[in-house]
Amino acid sequence: MGNEQFIRSSNIAFITGILFWCTLAVVSCVYLTIPLIAVFEDVFKVSSSQAAWSSSAFSLAFAGGGLLFGVLSDRFGRKKMMLSGLVLLTVITPLIGNVDSFSWLVALRALQGLAASMFPPSVLAYAMEMFPFERRATIIGFISTAFLMATIVGQIYSSFVVLKLGDWSYVFYLLSTIYGISSILLTFFIPNDKIQQTKGSFVTSFLRVGDIFKRKGLPLCYIVSASLFISLVGFFATLGSYLSSPIFGLSHQDILWVRAIGILGMAVSPFAGRLVTKIGVKNVLWCGLILAGSGLGLLGLSLNIIYLISMSVVFVLGIAIALPSLISLIGHMAGEIRAIAVSFHMFMVFIGASLGSILSIYLIDVGGYLFTFEILAGLLFLSMIVPFFIRLEERHGLGKNE
Repeated sequence: MGNEQFIRSSNIAFITGILFWCTLAVVSCVYLTIPLIAVFEDVFKVSSSQAAWSSSAFSLAFAGGGLLFGVLSDRFGRKKMMLSGLVLLTVITPLIGNVDSFSWLVALRALQGLAASMFPPSVLAYAMEMFPFERRATIIGFISTAFLMATIVGQIYSSFVVLKLGDWSYVFYLLSTIYGISSILLTFFIPNDKIQQTKGSFVTSFLRVGDIFKRKGLPLCYIVSASLFISLVGFFATLGSYLSSPIFGLSHQDILWVRAIGILGMAVSPFAGRLVTKIGVKNVLWCGLILAGSGLGLLGLSLNIIYLISMSVVFVLGIAIALPSLISLIGHMAGEIRAIAVSFHMFMVFIGASLGSILSIYLIDVGGYLFTFEILAGLLFLSMIVPFFIRLEERHGLGKNE
């Protein structure tokens, strides 16, 4: 009897909703501090590049921890790993609101990132193992949507709290409550998964990461993993600064609305699985990269705010198509080591996320806002080369037209 029988069809929508909510809550934490960089500069008297470490420290710990806990979830189970992460986040998060030095803020953000990293690789592996194959691509699409929405929701949440309550500390106090509620939902409403019968020691488990690089073409996918999130986080970090500059002079609240509109582009992500079965996973990935690169590259051609918002939506739409198709491609190519392969994807995603904010600040200083957008767009277009070097066998529509 396979794991996919553990979840009844009548419960799939409800369980998917909980997994979507929990993923959104956890991953939003990565992007909380992007709108707070200017606040931290003022409160802690640090430079913008130093303040960016409030985001990068989290992302680096998140990336490394995802690889570690993705491997450990094979031994201890996906649900246990997800729940452990949420409980730790409930405890650690309010401590960040109490810090009185920037070094403590960075240290606790890194610890928070380590706790949060227990969730993403485990929830993706859970989706791949606990849902029927014909529903799996759609479920992964919804989880991918949560990953993408988090890039905007995290920023909107922290901006809104500071705007309404006037104190950045409440961002973390309220978030702790959200994590507590999420822990309860996960405990009582998500079925337990079947723990894998893992052979060998802990060291043997980690050595299996090396199997990724024995799968022809699979390591190339991780170039795209990093590129997607370097461009995504770099875009949002640059956009906020661009819109608040004298060029546009938008207020904090106006920028909040511009970011919120970007969610429209993410609505397509749950349906990317259907496109994969029709035109093939590599073709869907190409379409996503072309849209994302075009939206970002064309963004600077006009200073009209409506045009800028439209191109932002096109960019986000492209990322929303590319991400779930990339995860499907990795899962297909990895076979029985898909849990480790997806964990390494998450590792590369958040290495990209940690580099995105630092890179954008550097590029703005070197060449300005439009230069930054063009470099990030160029990175996406270069990533389009990768699928040319990946060969797929036709299986369940994944290899169609390849």
